[in-house]
Amino acid sequence: MTKNDLPGFSRRALLGIFAASAVTAAPTFANAFAFNRGAGDIRRIKMYSGRTGERLDTIYWVDGDYIPEALTEINHFFRDWRNNRAHRIDTRAVDIMAAAHSLLRVDEPYMLLSGYRSPETNAMLRRNSGGVAQNSRHLVGQAADLRLRSRTVRQVAQAAIACSAGGVGRYSRSDFTHMDCGPVRSWGA
Repeated sequence: MTKNDLPGFSRRALLGIFAASAVTAAPTFANAFAFNRGAGDIRRIKMYSGRTGERLDTIYWVDGDYIPEALTEINHFFRDWRNNRAHRIDTRAVDIMAAAHSLLRVDEPYMLLSGYRSPETNAMLRRNSGGVAQNSRHLVGQAADLRLRSRTVRQVAQAAIACSAGGVGRYSRSDFTHMDCGPVRSWGA
């Protein structure tokens, strides 16, 4: 055991203890660029899935380092719930979601409607509904479809657009916002 090791505490547990107190003291940034580039800050993602009943509330980045255990949790949470297949979720997409959430100044978790999609699921969705891209960023773990009960699709989309960091789709009739880490663009009403 080294001087810095504490018996009974893993690195993840210590980061969690630190993060629990730091979250309430973390500054609110004026825009997503400051949030994503800030030194000495933490990044947290809060979500739930109506499909699986699971909840995710994790600090995934502290002082410039992604936490591997938290990223593993995120990958599992974002899995294709239809066939239980997981994929590595692009951290840039998670950063955009976290930054938009911060800009909205809500404590409510996102509802994840769709994260990673297997090729089979994406093909089935394309057959059964319009608006599903053949080469969707969902297929490579770079997109999510999200909802917040306390905010409109327009409000969530505006926060994501303010990040100037990826694609943002407004699906008002279906009541969700698409966020991805592809080229900067927006669509929908």
